[in-house]
Amino acid sequence: MPGTFTYTFDTPTYKGTSTINTGLFINNEWVDPVDGDLIEVVNPATGGGITKVAGGSKADVDKAVEAAKKAYKTTWGLKIAGRARGELLSKLANLIEKNLDEFAALESLNAGKVYAKAKAADIGGAIYVYRYYAGWADKITGKTIETNPTKFAYTRHEPYGVVSMLAWKIAPAVATGNTVVIKPSEITPLTALKLAELVKEAGFPPGVINIVNGYGATVGQAISEHHGIEKVAFTGSALTGRRILKAAAETNLKDVSLELGGKSPTIIFEDADLEQAIKWAAGGIFFNMGQVCSAGSRIFVQEGVYDKFLEHFTAAAKGLGDSAGDPFAAGTQHGPQVSKVQFDRIMSYIDSGKEAGAHVQVGGERHGEKGFFIKPTVFTNVTPDMKIVREEIFGPVGVVLKFKTEEEVIELANDTTYGLASHIFSENTSRAIRVAHALESGSVWVNCANSLEISVPFGGYKQSGNGGRDLGEYALDTYTQVKGVHINVGLKL
Repeated sequence: MPGTFTYTFDTPTYKGTSTINTGLFINNEWVDPVDGDLIEVVNPATGGGITKVAGGSKADVDKAVEAAKKAYKTTWGLKIAGRARGELLSKLANLIEKNLDEFAALESLNAGKVYAKAKAADIGGAIYVYRYYAGWADKITGKTIETNPTKFAYTRHEPYGVVSMLAWKIAPAVATGNTVVIKPSEITPLTALKLAELVKEAGFPPGVINIVNGYGATVGQAISEHHGIEKVAFTGSALTGRRILKAAAETNLKDVSLELGGKSPTIIFEDADLEQAIKWAAGGIFFNMGQVCSAGSRIFVQEGVYDKFLEHFTAAAKGLGDSAGDPFAAGTQHGPQVSKVQFDRIMSYIDSGKEAGAHVQVGGERHGEKGFFIKPTVFTNVTPDMKIVREEIFGPVGVVLKFKTEEEVIELANDTTYGLASHIFSENTSRAIRVAHALESGSVWVNCANSLEISVPFGGYKQSGNGGRDLGEYALDTYTQVKGVHINVGLKL
């Protein structure tokens, strides 16, 4: 049965010991799963096992939901001032910052992320998110509405109650007064389990934040179907998103917000700062080994600079591949894919591209003999009907296409079922704004790529998501529902 797991890091970039409870975190207590299942956690850099954690079931979700419902009615929700919620979120952010190096090390060990990048972007970004929404917790307001002299009307933005996150959306949900049941990825649960320890240390009441590890087919399905959960927020694949929507429709019609996949275009115009465009485009597709939902995987280059761009972009991809290795080693820029399943999936797409007649400009094969490393890969001579052009790969695989005119590239960029993000490189401000407005995507970056800001909303068009936005003030709307209140101050019958 689950207990505690201790791992000693002795790497060039981090030395320390981490101890984590591997059970389920329900009602501020560590508990064993009802059915006693275990899930193996693997180090993607070696392919070897790290530890085993508890695998929950429907019965465990039921227990977590009951704890969350009780907390919402008695100690959270409308029973606590927004200021107090914000103070607890601030304490949690401070505790994460205190343990920053350890969190980054666990993320590198479990997810294969380069340690320095995990520390700066992933964990550092999470701290910023918690502090940002801590500041919003006491600033959630409604409106007074002019109606007639005999009536006073106003709106309130109230929490849903029990909501579920299958990703990192805790801060805005808790800030707005909801209690949460979280299902971390069964592949990468370690940082979520470490976070649970800090939730209790920060002083959150029992039941406000509950973590139930488990597989999507068991815990994820139970959450989607649960009548006691009023909202599900999910980040992941479009296929899973459809399943969640179907389960919600067939049960209690719970609200669902989805941030799904993408096949985002990167557009390089002839008047772009080419040196900067190459660097941003490389980061846009190869950051985190391409495992980014908004990755710029379709790269459109105007014909006048196509050859020069391709030459230098190829060199950039090769350089990243040459730096692949241990995520903890100094100088490593490219780590492994997160799992064997994802590795095999990406390699199948690479094989598909080769079989369809696309040209492998660079990469196209695994790196090394152990672990789940894939070389940064660039395809040219592709056609719009190829799988590698149309489907999300979620790996370090990009395609480069040539275009002539602005009108042509807008049509090509929008020729996708996805609409999460897009990237434009041009020194012509009028053109950049014109194209940004014409692209069918929830986020557009001009002369940069995947440069998120916590205060700016993020989410998708079309099959890249629906039901609200993450980040910024807009995320508060995702986790609240609006109530209209009518008060008679003089109307008589």
